Formats: sequence, structure tokens, C-alpha cells
Amino acid sequence: MKVKFLHIVCLDVPYPADYGGVFDLFYKLEALQQKGIQIILHCFEYGRGEQPALNQYCHQVYYYPRAEGHKGFSFSIPYIVASRNNALLWERLQKDNHPVLLEGIHCCYGLHAGLLDNRRVVLRLHNVEHEYYKQLSKWEQSLVKKTYFRHESRLLQRFEKNIANKAIIVTVSDKDMQTYKRSFGAKRISYLPVFTGHKTVSSQPGNGNFALYHGNLSIAENEKAAIWLLNKIFNDLEIPLVIAGKNPTDRLVNLSHRDNNACIVANPTDNELNDLIQKAQLHVMPSFTDSGIKLKLINALYNGRHVITNDAMTEGTGLGSLCHEAHNAAMMKYQIYRLFQIPFTKEECNKRTILLKQIFDGEKNADILIRLLFD
Repeated sequence: MKVKFLHIVCLDVPYPADYGGVFDLFYKLEALQQKGIQIILHCFEYGRGEQPALNQYCHQVYYYPRAEGHKGFSFSIPYIVASRNNALLWERLQKDNHPVLLEGIHCCYGLHAGLLDNRRVVLRLHNVEHEYYKQLSKWEQSLVKKTYFRHESRLLQRFEKNIANKAIIVTVSDKDMQTYKRSFGAKRISYLPVFTGHKTVSSQPGNGNFALYHGNLSIAENEKAAIWLLNKIFNDLEIPLVIAGKNPTDRLVNLSHRDNNACIVANPTDNELNDLIQKAQLHVMPSFTDSGIKLKLINALYNGRHVITNDAMTEGTGLGSLCHEAHNAAMMKYQIYRLFQIPFTKEECNKRTILLKQIFDGEKNADILIRLLFD
């Protein structure tokens, strides 16, 4: 059988898989490598370092510096794209005719500029980025950052329209697929679930003794959700709330100290976070942005007990039936009070096992991606 080579261009170094944005990147490498694909990985390095562990999954690995700050600024190209424009990358890609998988709008400068014409190119869409940045601007406190997000959103909308029919697109949610069809007239587009690395559901039947919210707390949207939970939900509930995640701001830490029932776990290790997820009785997951898919939701469904969330978190993911809906503060309080008393059951574990296997079967999804890339 002919050996299949594939170029993958990543917006970041996809190892270790220690934050939501790289889960799909890393576990996709693993799934494709197990199918015999010879991966030539190109990734932008701007703080995570070169990772020798990637060599066991890839035929070759190349690293490129990201042009951060004013060096990556452009008046016409989104910063997340312009800062990842590297001449050596495009030169290497043009030396052969292997298919190219672009991980995110971030890596699409060459597609936009016509440097990948007459190639089989698949774009993995992680978000409808212009919508995501528009929503980030709503929750950002800093005027400078708010202005940047608005400007980036406008550039991204124009950029995404330009490349919508220049590649085969695979989205992480059905909602994102429909948005690209409706807004940009994308024709070669389909939904392919994320690669999670999870094999089995390990949620523990029975009861936990606290509610958990977790995420990267330095991101404005996640801080907004945590503050909303403290001020509007747990302010008069006698139920402990643990907020866990990376780099909480002083504002969030100080606010949590007002409530004797709340605490912050800053920068937990993977083992510490997994322990919290398994021991919690409830996972409270309000979301204020509705594009893409939140990996923390998938993690909670595989490893935690009851999950309470809203449409913005689950729409287009197929996971709504595994969660308890709460579309406003009153409903969130009701669900928390009700479910804190109810043991999580083996039957609920089995329901999750069946549906999650259907959606996130890594081997099946790798076969679908390979057909898009090579057939």
C-alpha cells in the first residue's frame, strides 16, 4: 500500500495537551498516526517550547517563531493570521504535492495568498472566529483589549469570507457549519467532532459534596462566567462552589473571598483538576459565547457527575441531552439545588457511554478525515 504523507500546520505547539485549544490538535495526530499516515508537522512556537514527544507521532516536525507584537500587525489581515505568516513554512509546503491540513483560521495566510493553489487542502475550523472575537469584546473590561477584539472581528469576517471556498472545511460543531454556509456560502463543508483522547466514561456514581466551575480564568469570558456564578447564583445558596483554572485575576480571587462557601484553586495540575472533576457533585457551565465547542464540557461528561449548562454551550454539539438546561439565573439556582441532592447513577453513565462513543469515536472520525484528505 502506498505510504500517505500529510502536512499539518498548527497554530501552536500541540503538546502537552494541557488546554482546550490543543486537545483536538494533539489527539488528531495520535489518531492519524495509528492509521499509518506519515505526518509532517509544522507548528508555531511562542512559549511552549519544542517538544521531543511529538517525534513519536510525526515523520518530521518543524517549528516556526510567531511574529508577535508590532511585527505581526497588519491593517488588512487579522493579527492571528498575519503573525503566523512565515516564508520558510510556505516554501517547504511548495516542495511537494502532499495534502495539507490547516489547523484554524490562524494558519490560513498561504491559502488566502494563493500559495496553496492546486493542492488538496482541508481547513479545520475551531470557531467562527469573527463571531468569537465579537463576543470577547463584549465581556472585556480593558478598553484597549475591547478595541482590539472589535477590530480583529471586522478583519476576520472579511478574511473568513475570502477563504470559505478555497479549501475543504471541517467544523467542530454543526452550528459552525451552518453559519459558514449561511454567511459565506461555503459549499465543501462538513461537521467532524473533535478528537478528545477519551476512551471510556469514568464518571463516578453516587454523590459529591461541591459544585465546580473550571476553565482558563485569565480569559475574559471565563472570568465573566465565574463572577456571574459568585454574584448571581451562589450568593444565597448554602452549597460550596470551587472555581478552578489557570491564572485567576486578583479581582476574581478577592471576590471569591467574600463568600464563605466559595474558593479558588489557581493553576491546578492535570491530576488535581481531574480529581476535582471526579469528586464534584455538580459542574456548573454557563457560557456567554456560542461558537465552537468547549472541551471542558466534554471533559466533565466523560469524568464528572451532573452537568448544568445553557444553549450557548451545547447548541450544535449533540450533547444537550446529557446536560441539565439552565437558561437564566433562576433556572440555574433551581437545577443546582435540585441536583445537589440527587445521586449520579450507573444508568446515566451508560447513557453517556453510548452517545459519546457515537460522536467522539476517534478511529471512525480519523477515517472520515483521511477520506477528505486523500480520496
